[in-house]
Amino acid sequence: MNNSQYEGDYRRVVGRVESTRFLPGTSVEIIRERRRGTRPAHVLFDFDGTLSLIREGWPAIMVAMMVEALEATGSGETPDQLHHVAMGFIMELTGKQTVYQMMRLAEEVCARGGEPEEPLVYKHRYHERLMKVIEHRREGLRSGAIAPDTMLVPHTLEFIGALRERGVQLYLASGTDEEYVREEARLLTLDRYFGGHIYGAIDDYRAFSKQMVIDRIRAENGIDGAQLLGFGDGYVEIENVKSSGGTAVAVASDEAGRSGKSDPWKRDRLIGVGADIVIPDFRDGRQLIEYLWNEGVASA
Repeated sequence: MNNSQYEGDYRRVVGRVESTRFLPGTSVEIIRERRRGTRPAHVLFDFDGTLSLIREGWPAIMVAMMVEALEATGSGETPDQLHHVAMGFIMELTGKQTVYQMMRLAEEVCARGGEPEEPLVYKHRYHERLMKVIEHRREGLRSGAIAPDTMLVPHTLEFIGALRERGVQLYLASGTDEEYVREEARLLTLDRYFGGHIYGAIDDYRAFSKQMVIDRIRAENGIDGAQLLGFGDGYVEIENVKSSGGTAVAVASDEAGRSGKSDPWKRDRLIGVGADIVIPDFRDGRQLIEYLWNEGVASA
């Protein structure tokens, strides 16, 4: 299979980082200094957890669905044991397209002597349950009862607006199904920034990957990796941006608390695949942009 069509499993390539620094007076943690010179021209964002909080809490819904499927095998494991198994591989595969987690569920059902359903059947079942839980958020956004800012990682709109002022081209690439990504981007008023450059998963998972989006950006614009900047809270986009020669910013967002502090698990996981910078959200976006564009005190 073409490597650009496949999202590999998590593989740590960076060991313990002994020392980092924060841009003065900010929560922007520099893991690896960016080389001076070329400024970003094309910026790629992940969606859920990086920008959108509409789906915050999704793991609990996925785990419950998976525990039901595993219990049906009659393996004799307790619900708590199956919860531990499901949560383990869900978090291991977080960052990949949802269908990969469902492939693993099918494998686990088979290993327990059960007859698994097709991964796409599991995926659609999960989406149906997720939509029932988050529909009040989506409806609140549609009606205006919920302000988009409350369903976004803090200071997202200001930061993306500041990037657009720099004249960069913005792209959105998500492991969530494209139809939902486009709709939820519109509900959050993000579509005005990304236009037609919004990409998401499709049922034929081999026909989409974040690496394929990056390859297309580079080919269509004739750029090298130095002009690519990527933001994400999943390992796939960080890994893809780094392997393409770009600068990768890990958004270690505290989705539930919006605390302004980096989630320790996300931080460690994303540093492990080569993240250059870690931020908890976009509250210090101005200073981050100054650093990335080699301007002022932040670039020192």
